[in-house]
Amino acid sequence: MSYSHPNPERLKDIFNQAKTIAVVGLSDQSNRVSYQVSQVMKQAGFKIIPVNPNIQSSLGEKAYHHLSEIPGPIDIVNVFRKSIFLKDIAEEAVGIGANVLWAQQGVVDEAVYELYNKDLFVVMDLCIKVAYQYNS
Repeated sequence: MSYSHPNPERLKDIFNQAKTIAVVGLSDQSNRVSYQVSQVMKQAGFKIIPVNPNIQSSLGEKAYHHLSEIPGPIDIVNVFRKSIFLKDIAEEAVGIGANVLWAQQGVVDEAVYELYNKDLFVVMDLCIKVAYQYNS
């Protein structure tokens, strides 16, 4: 079974049910795509939690080094890292009980989909902001 993008109804359900998005690789620099995308999602009403060991905070939220350090439930783990990091992030996302692993445009790992699509709803190679704007 190979990966394909979810249908619009499923994406709409994800956004309607989600409240908190942990953003792995979120920058604190406003000129970076991760910042701009996360800012739009925050303005749409989602709680954004930065996961980046190289920053203290972003978008007014405390940054964490790892997903496992975040207190409280995470609905979506949004990934702004290279595809080679996706397996480790998926493992950690399962460990914290996240519902969705969302890999941004250009981030794809078929093996991660095969390994984790039973534990997480996996979305890859799709910008969360664009998907939200078209499916909400």
